Amino acid sequence: MERRILFTDLDGTLLDDKKKISPGNQAAIDEALAAGHKIVASTGRPLASALIHLERLGLTKEGCYAITYNGGQIYDSYHKKTLYGKTIPRRYVRPLFELAAEMGLYIQTYSATHILTERETEETHRYSASTELAWQVVDDVVAAMDEDPYKLLAIDYENHQKLVDYGDAVMCRYPGTFDCFFSNDDFLEVVPSGISKGFAVRWMCDFLGIPIENSVAAGDAQNDIAMLEAAHVGAVMCNAFPGIAEHGNYITKADNNHDGVAEIIRRFILQTEK
Repeated sequence: MERRILFTDLDGTLLDDKKKISPGNQAAIDEALAAGHKIVASTGRPLASALIHLERLGLTKEGCYAITYNGGQIYDSYHKKTLYGKTIPRRYVRPLFELAAEMGLYIQTYSATHILTERETEETHRYSASTELAWQVVDDVVAAMDEDPYKLLAIDYENHQKLVDYGDAVMCRYPGTFDCFFSNDDFLEVVPSGISKGFAVRWMCDFLGIPIENSVAAGDAQNDIAMLEAAHVGAVMCNAFPGIAEHGNYITKADNNHDGVAEIIRRFILQTEK
């Protein structure tokens, strides 16, 4: 049997709109794992938040992995260990926070267990509720850090253009140091240069000795584009954000609320559908 590997985004892809997994998606994942294939949950969420869902989804069995922080950290969910990590040097965190403040934006980063922010706002509460991750408000995020962070996240639920402008400013001030992209219209990700879900796809295939021709990616948002383009099959959810479909080579018939990932697994991993 040829081993295949599925990289699946969580929100808007594997999870339904209530952040739950459908019985159909769950059954297909269990069948793929039982057949010896690999399942990689690929998300912009920090590891602490991703682990909550991995436990619920049963994605901590042998053959399960997680790409978190949009590729900044790659984790073996079964052996519970980090396989790869690339972080932002702490010397950049203060100027990036100050730039966000100058532009009237909320920004946060992370410890191993919490959201770290210097202001408690509506953005803090909404993000914490959606990720089930607790926050800490601190006077100085840099002083509060035990280690360099994997990413920073700027949030604005009202003015998307402010996030665009912030990303442009970061890329202009620090060329070749950071990459900035959206995980949805409200979230601008700031990660080390070269980090993406696409990088993680290539790294994982090489690490596991699985040919890239046996890789399948499923996603719906801008931060999934690199992953969709890196995998042999880039399966775009039919409920994807506008403009994402052109970066894949398959569009699902079912959306994230109706077993869309199961459709992908049965067609390209188990190959029981034609």
